[in-house]
Amino acid sequence: MDLNLKSSYFTVQKALPYLNDGASIILIASSAAHRVAPGMTIYAAAKAAVITLAKGLSLDLLSRNIRVNALSPGSIDTPVFGKLVPEEHLAQVKQLWTDIIPVGRQGLSSEIGKTAVFLASDDSSFIVGTEILVDGGMTNISLMK
Repeated sequence: MDLNLKSSYFTVQKALPYLNDGASIILIASSAAHRVAPGMTIYAAAKAAVITLAKGLSLDLLSRNIRVNALSPGSIDTPVFGKLVPEEHLAQVKQLWTDIIPVGRQGLSSEIGKTAVFLASDDSSFIVGTEILVDGGMTNISLMK
């Protein structure tokens, strides 16, 4: 909870005096907030709370025209897999993820970055208090195998 929820709250709290009116705040949640998995209960609960935090902060910050949104990545191909999974199982674990992602691959960190740039830009000026899932369809589309 400290890392995945409280850090978001306290970062926003400390940053608010320095943000201009009309700013955009992007909180990082996770598609795990929508899909339960063994051993992931607290992580999923914390990320679900981050999504709700974005909604609540959006309402609280309307008077300053500060938009708050949540960006929820799915499985992203980063070096973290090599730290969490033994090398001899890495390919198998990545394949397990790929098999449940409708687009047939893990996401790229650049795809998360591009979504964040969009949310920070004026191109998303009418998007407030919502979540964008960047998960290759994993949360909202089911593959029947």
